Amino acid sequence: MISQTTINQVFETARLEEVIGDFVQLKKAGSNFKGLSPFSDERTPSFMVSPVKQIWKDFSSGKGGNVVAFLMEHEHYSYPEAIKYLAKKYNIEIEETERTDEQKQQASERESMYLVSEYAQQYFSNILHTHEQGKAIGLTYFKERGFTPETIKKFKLGYALNEWEAFTKSALEKGYKLDYLNKTGLTIVKENKQFDRFKGRVLFPIHSMSGRVLGFGGRILTNDKKAAKYLNSPESEIYHKSKVLYGLYQAKKAIAKEDNCFLVEGYTDVIQLHQAGIENVVSSSGTALTPGQIRLINRLTNNITVLFDGDAAGLRASLRGVDLILEQGMNVRVCSFPEGEDPDSFAKRTPYEELVLYLEENAKDFISFKADILTQESASDPIKKAEVVRDMVTSISKIPDTIKQELYIKECSRIMNISEEVLFATLAQLTNTESRNNQKEHRRAQEKQAFNVVHKTHTAVKKVDEQYELERKVIQMLLLYGDIKEEFDEYYLKENDNGDLELEKEVEENTVFKKIYLSLQEDEMAFANSTFQNLYYRIVGNLEQEDSLQIDVFINQLEPDLANEVTTILMNEERYVLHDWERQNIFVKQKDKTIAQLVNENILTLRRYLVTKKIDELAQQISAQESNTEVLQNIIDYTGLKKVLSEKLNRVL
Repeated sequence: MISQTTINQVFETARLEEVIGDFVQLKKAGSNFKGLSPFSDERTPSFMVSPVKQIWKDFSSGKGGNVVAFLMEHEHYSYPEAIKYLAKKYNIEIEETERTDEQKQQASERESMYLVSEYAQQYFSNILHTHEQGKAIGLTYFKERGFTPETIKKFKLGYALNEWEAFTKSALEKGYKLDYLNKTGLTIVKENKQFDRFKGRVLFPIHSMSGRVLGFGGRILTNDKKAAKYLNSPESEIYHKSKVLYGLYQAKKAIAKEDNCFLVEGYTDVIQLHQAGIENVVSSSGTALTPGQIRLINRLTNNITVLFDGDAAGLRASLRGVDLILEQGMNVRVCSFPEGEDPDSFAKRTPYEELVLYLEENAKDFISFKADILTQESASDPIKKAEVVRDMVTSISKIPDTIKQELYIKECSRIMNISEEVLFATLAQLTNTESRNNQKEHRRAQEKQAFNVVHKTHTAVKKVDEQYELERKVIQMLLLYGDIKEEFDEYYLKENDNGDLELEKEVEENTVFKKIYLSLQEDEMAFANSTFQNLYYRIVGNLEQEDSLQIDVFINQLEPDLANEVTTILMNEERYVLHDWERQNIFVKQKDKTIAQLVNENILTLRRYLVTKKIDELAQQISAQESNTEVLQNIIDYTGLKKVLSEKLNRVL
């Protein structure tokens, strides 16, 4: 177990915007930061981070919380794992007691698979550096590739012994279950037999964005024609190859800093470029590029430069990935290497300054690059040239931004010497065809769904829970303004000279939380919502003991469900910042300028609502039984109170 001292130190040291900045590209938005949601596919930012309150909110998915909650949601960490990650990031020494075997068994399946993968990475790295076979075969291979000891350590490269059960036996002896070895794909289990998947291969660990080991890529070093040259971990609960990029963990900071990501094909391409000084580079790990992988990059930058081998045969096939990047609304440039070269070989023999210069001078806009490649194939054949032009316009049609589309059409017209009118007509034709196809698919989906839908004569409109909203507003005011002193207008019933009762105003100074507490005590009110009731007593208790409510400290002390509720309440207040209204000359009224009025209005509205509810309950009692003088008198008294509250409320408004 991690000591409370360590946990407190982690929360005091960790900066939310720094931690989330490792996973999401954040941009300043007033006193906050905004970015694309890491939990959903979107193109308009709905993710907000508050450095002052040290909380985040994702309005697209409804998730939110503190720094630990983000890591638990995004990286699927357990609470202790999130604390350890932060401690490592901020160089905080962890005080903890060793986990017992019973505690290990209680770990979730997903966590157990992570633990197995972490052990495997350490085992394979250890074999590479300490075992005779590992040093003679694996380490020699990496050195021949030109990898330095620092690079090998940075990417945690390893080697699996050329023995059937070496790793499996070691893992079982350490107490790891065969079931999890099988589920991660590290061990292949068949009937009563079991053997190592990666035997005799050098290994490239595949990490998540936060550095967790998800799986492995293994390269065979023998000339066995029956065995695949490269072998990856199979799909599992923790490893989904379509949502993972090799090298992203090591590259994320450089990508955000350079505001550009180089995309290559293989593991060694990534490693060699890193070693050469180009660190903002990732690889799709030998799989076809997917939208999920592109969106990972899009969290850090909107710019991708695709690096192709000099192999002409593979260039055309690789161009399909460019269209996929364009569909995601990203800017894409393309750079190829001289024939016979790939990023690995070119980076290995080229000094850093020359490499940077080459990439800058040879990275072309995708239209220019595509024109160069495709026109070489079409030569002077008009039919083939027409196909090339159509291919280029098809790529342009993938771009969601119409302004960019028009600019690229003009560029295509210039390069291919074809009128803009013809190109715009072709673009419209392609767009309309795609639109019709989408509509057909939508109609088919609706027709299919119609068979499974029971039609109702009417749809009930969801009724707003007024009491829920009013109670929630009370919590919001306590969180935002609880410790602020205000002058409140209080209205009391007093007898005038004629003997009639009328409301008379008096100004009283008080803190917001005391004003709320005293007003609710007046009616002995209890919250109908248990979450709000819990938060109410926590906040009031905190403000009674402290001079102010430190939101970041307060949230860190709450259970996850309460912390999420507090985050939602606080961040909803600042949601308008995402829309940047002021740039459109729409100025949102700041609520803290009328705090006393807001507090009074909400309290009186809540009290009036509860009195009305009480009158309705008493009225039902009368209808259910014979006339009852006491109940009637209560109704008269409550109706009089409701009238007074209404008059007070009108004065406030």
